[in-house]
Amino acid sequence: MKQTINTIALSVIVVAVLASCNNQPQGSQNDIATPVSVTELKKGSISKLFNTTGTANPTYGVELNSQIAGNYKLQINPKTGKPFKLGDTVNKGQTIIRLTDVEYENGIAIDSKKLSLEIAEQEQSKQKTLHEKGGVTLSEMRNTEVKVTNARYDYENAKLNLEKMTVKAPFNGVIVNLPHYTPGVKVEQGKPMVGIMDYAQMYMDVNLPESAINDVKVSQPVFITHYTLPHDTLKGTITELSPAVSMETRTFKGKITIQNDKLKLRPGMFVKADVIVDRADSSIVIPKNVIQSHRNRKYVYIVEKNTAIRRDINTGMEDENNIEILSGLDVNDNLVVRGFETLRENSKVKVQR
Repeated sequence: MKQTINTIALSVIVVAVLASCNNQPQGSQNDIATPVSVTELKKGSISKLFNTTGTANPTYGVELNSQIAGNYKLQINPKTGKPFKLGDTVNKGQTIIRLTDVEYENGIAIDSKKLSLEIAEQEQSKQKTLHEKGGVTLSEMRNTEVKVTNARYDYENAKLNLEKMTVKAPFNGVIVNLPHYTPGVKVEQGKPMVGIMDYAQMYMDVNLPESAINDVKVSQPVFITHYTLPHDTLKGTITELSPAVSMETRTFKGKITIQNDKLKLRPGMFVKADVIVDRADSSIVIPKNVIQSHRNRKYVYIVEKNTAIRRDINTGMEDENNIEILSGLDVNDNLVVRGFETLRENSKVKVQR
C-alpha cells in the first residue's frame, strides 16, 4: 500500500512539473531577437526598361586609297612632332600622307595653266574696254570669255590632279588603320593608305520584338553599357523605327544614336541598350530581392518597436534591381533589407546599423 501511495505521489509531481512547463509564456522562443538591417523608405524614381543588344558603329568612317602612283611619305603630326600613327586624332583637311612623282607633276604643268588663265583674264578685260568704246565687236569680246572659261577649267583640273598626290582627312576623326610602307618606296595606284573614323557620336542597328512595338517610340532615351565600362553608362536616343514587322523573325528594325564624346566606347563593341519606355519620378522604390511571396501574394517586412510586421504589397514597374511599390508601404517605413528570410509576423528583431 505504501508503495502505491508513493507511486501516486510521484505521478502527481510529474504532472505538476509538466503543467508548469506548459504554462510558460508561448512567446519565450520568440523573445530571441533576430538581427536585421533596415532602410527608411523615401520617394525616388524608377524607369521601365526594354533591353536589347547590338554593335556600336561610328557615325563616319572611311578607308582612303592612293589615287595615283607615287613615292610614299608619311607626314608629321603637329600635335606630337612625330609621324602620324594609329590612334592619332586628325582634323578635316589635314594632310596625313604625301606622294611624290616629279614626272607626274611636270605633266600637270600647273604653273603654265595658272599663267594662261592670267593672260586670258587680261585679254578679256582689254576686249571689254574696247567693246565699250566700239573698238571690237560683241562676238570678239565673247570669244575672250570662252578663252577665260577654258583656261579656268584647265587650271582647276590641274589643282585637282595635284591634290591626288596628298591623302587628307575628309572629316575630324581618329586614325584606325595605317598600313606600313617603307618611306620613299613607290606605292601603286589604288593601294590602301589610311582608315579614319569619327566615333564621338555612334549608332547601333537593333531588331526589336513585335511585342515591343507599342512601347518603343522615337526620341525615347536609352542607357548604353558595355562590360569593359562597368561604371560608365552612356546616353543614347531612339532615332529611327521601322513600321514593318519581319514575317520570318517577328521583329522590327530600329536605330539608336549614342553620345560618345569622351570616346570611351569603341567602334565594333557589342553593347547592351536599355530603352526607357516609362518612368516614375516620385514613387516608393525597393530592392526586388527583399520581396517574398505566398499563394500569389507578395509581401515584405517592416520594423515597428523592434517587432517585424508583415506588409502585403502591390508592385508596378521594375528595372534590373528595383521595383515600384503601388500600395502596402509608406514613406518613412523601416523596410527589412537583411535578415528577413527567417522572420514571421510579430517576430522580435534587433536592428543592426
